[in-house]
Amino acid sequence: MADKLRLNGVIAALEAGKPAFGAFATPDVPTAVAFSETSYDGIILEMEHNPWDSIVLRDCLQYMLNRGQIAKSGSLAPAVTPIVRVPPNGNEIAQWQAKQALDLGAYGIVWPHVSSMKEAYNAVASCRYPRLKNAPLYEPAGIRGDGPTSAVRYWGLSQQDYYRKADVWPLAPEGEILVVLMIEDTAGIAALPDILKNVPGVGAVLIGEGDLSQELGYPRQYEHPVVLDAMAEIVNICKKNKVAVGHPHMTGGNVERLLSEGYTFMMTSVTRSTPGLDKGLKLAGRSSGKEKTPGEPAPSY
Repeated sequence: MADKLRLNGVIAALEAGKPAFGAFATPDVPTAVAFSETSYDGIILEMEHNPWDSIVLRDCLQYMLNRGQIAKSGSLAPAVTPIVRVPPNGNEIAQWQAKQALDLGAYGIVWPHVSSMKEAYNAVASCRYPRLKNAPLYEPAGIRGDGPTSAVRYWGLSQQDYYRKADVWPLAPEGEILVVLMIEDTAGIAALPDILKNVPGVGAVLIGEGDLSQELGYPRQYEHPVVLDAMAEIVNICKKNKVAVGHPHMTGGNVERLLSEGYTFMMTSVTRSTPGLDKGLKLAGRSSGKEKTPGEPAPSY
């Protein structure tokens, strides 16, 4: 089967100079199946605030594959790229959850609460295999353990082809693994210029405006000028360093503004509508105008 240039749809969009669109998703099989049939470039399986369960993660990854879609596309690339947000904050310097997610076949890792260059270095290093110091692209020195049997099968590659592609983009031009750092506090903002100048391999920065707004004293007041100013500072730093910057709460109401401000990795919330129920209640004279529009609960950032 022919392999398109890219297996990772988020990287494909960013590499082409286009904004990438994704969403946070609850790690369960029905959600994985539903997202596999959407037009998102990728989804982030949210396992920071949900229990870490590698068996559930494995099932979600498998159910995102559709044999009919693969056959019609003529490519090994999944229609929607699965990425995983791991539980540990950056200062915990944890690595094993990222290793397990990558070994199962995830195409990227989102690292919460990265606030220093040391934490950013650890995030990138955890997603890379070791190599000799005189090897090309040595830094950040890889520390990922070698056990990709499931990932090789999931990606549909030979083991050696997997090793060639299982590196971080854009540091490795052929890399298919996306490292996303979440900047969620003022310490992270202060450290971000040094991080992006001195830690190669960061594929995107995602703003954690929930936690950031908490620290600033305006919890979840996303349109407060103080919060917007802090977010704009992150965007400007990323622009200067030519690194994609993500917004976690894109809606139909703010998408034009976000695109104009330079965001290039958009995370949308998923709204579930019930048109049949709504019309039925109205026709039956039961509509009070107080019905809530059902939707996914907002994830905690």
